[in-house]
Amino acid sequence: MTRLSLRLRVFLFFCLLAVGALVIVAGALALGWYRSDPPVPRAPFITAFVAFGLINSGLLLGVWLLFDENVAKPINRLSANLRMRAHADVANQMDAEDAQYLGDLAPAAAALGAKAGLGVEEMAASVARETERLAFEHKRLSALLTASPIGTILVNPAREIVLYDAQAASVLSGIRPPRLKAPLSDFFEADEIEQAFTLDTGQEHQCQLRPVTGSEAVTVRIKKLNGDGHILFFDPSQQVAEAQISARPLVFDFDLMHQNENREIDDLPLDQLVCVVLDLETTGLSVAEDAIVQIGAVRVMNGIKVAGEEISCYVNPGRPIPPSSTRIHHVTDADVAQAPTIAEAGRQLYDFSKDAVLVAHNAPFDIGLLKRHEAEIGAAWDHPVLDTVLLSAVAFGATEEHSLDALCDRLGIRIDPKDRHTALGDAHVTADALVCLLHMLKGQGYENLGALKEQLDRHAHRLYAAS
Repeated sequence: MTRLSLRLRVFLFFCLLAVGALVIVAGALALGWYRSDPPVPRAPFITAFVAFGLINSGLLLGVWLLFDENVAKPINRLSANLRMRAHADVANQMDAEDAQYLGDLAPAAAALGAKAGLGVEEMAASVARETERLAFEHKRLSALLTASPIGTILVNPAREIVLYDAQAASVLSGIRPPRLKAPLSDFFEADEIEQAFTLDTGQEHQCQLRPVTGSEAVTVRIKKLNGDGHILFFDPSQQVAEAQISARPLVFDFDLMHQNENREIDDLPLDQLVCVVLDLETTGLSVAEDAIVQIGAVRVMNGIKVAGEEISCYVNPGRPIPPSSTRIHHVTDADVAQAPTIAEAGRQLYDFSKDAVLVAHNAPFDIGLLKRHEAEIGAAWDHPVLDTVLLSAVAFGATEEHSLDALCDRLGIRIDPKDRHTALGDAHVTADALVCLLHMLKGQGYENLGALKEQLDRHAHRLYAAS
């Protein structure tokens, strides 16, 4: 019973009251009929029972609706508001009119939040100063590495990428989209990697690695670190022009040095999921008939967006874009005239999304379109999928509004009007929402993806069946 939502438990309580009243009245009428002397017809007793049942049920239904609207829903909103403060650092104010029947509960919660917020503000100020210092150091380190003619990749003992600089990114992007936690074998032939690491004698040594695309081999110098892992150096000039290098930041996550255990995806904590948050702009709203005109995707790892890991490209749909669609996403026929087809763009997205959980707002639409093009892309979209509509329903309740605009407004996420309804812009704000939701859901007791699935399926049946 404790696993049921508050509103459902209240509804069941009122149902129990209605059934209990009917049982008592039925018993009383039956006793009166049996004891009547002389015996009387049953019809008046049955009529009285039916009339009482209708009046009683209607009265209790009306009382339940008032209670649900003025007590249960506001309590849920207050609970979600407190969770946003506690787990997602979102300090939205409780609507006083919405909570007017909760007595002093809402003001007391607001006072507690404000008092806790004073300490949090001091801590946040300290964190902000340290973050600013680290950002400056990160920027300076990025500038130094970018100025160096040598590309650098750091890999952990599982030979997964932990760090890559601008030069390394320029080389990797000529093979597949670069990404943290990607196995080195996604970019270079596995047998050559094995041979190169087998030659390790503790000293720096040079070898050749052949890209999986079959292009020209890259000369690499490999050095084992004092601890675990290896660092790779190579010259990017064999692959790309210098102009392509300067646009990329230094990307790293040193936590990946120690995340080598192989765990089932359902057993991973929510804040350790590797997610690709995507958005598609299309020629219309039909999964079966419309085509993709723009793809945007960003990566979320260890509970944060990975700066510098994103995809944004137009897609040639092979048909004119309806003016009604252009008015929404502003993608024109001229924009997509020289763009790649879904076969090429979809493959790039697939490579970018390898071993990740796919996330989208109203995921059945976006994932449905990608699945429709599996034959052209040459890959099966069998990734685990999260829908931020359903995550929002679990966090805030199914009766709240779950549009992207409403969700971002609730979480205090600002959407720049010029970026709204662009694939990359929507992907970024959806990723911001995902980060907040994952923290909130973990606070609600959903420790891993497996624990969350049952609730997601339940809300999916309820929300999408209704639509």
